[in-house]
Amino acid sequence: MKTKATVRQGGKNIFDDLRLPDAEELNVKAQIAYRICELIQKRKLTQQEAAGILGTDQPRVSVPLRGRLEGFSSDRLFRFLNALDQEIEIVIRTTTKRSQPAGIRVLIPA
Repeated sequence: MKTKATVRQGGKNIFDDLRLPDAEELNVKAQIAYRICELIQKRKLTQQEAAGILGTDQPRVSVPLRGRLEGFSSDRLFRFLNALDQEIEIVIRTTTKRSQPAGIRVLIPA
């Protein structure tokens, strides 16, 4: 007997769609980790070479590259970006859209 699958379009945050606690923070960390992966690949670094640049060991580089972000704070991921010559700018402002709650966004220039 076949069961019908229900498919629906997701929102901007998969973690929110999955109703995970701290969905916003998980989404931000995932975007930062994705950028770190892009930079490592763009430079054609091995995990060992990346570890030297990031000031950690190879197993700690492997973890976020596989999408496992448990145990990685946003601050640590920020330090990884800095080590990869990326500047981080944090802007805090009042929300202008009353219909939406204030939130966190990651803007990565092309």
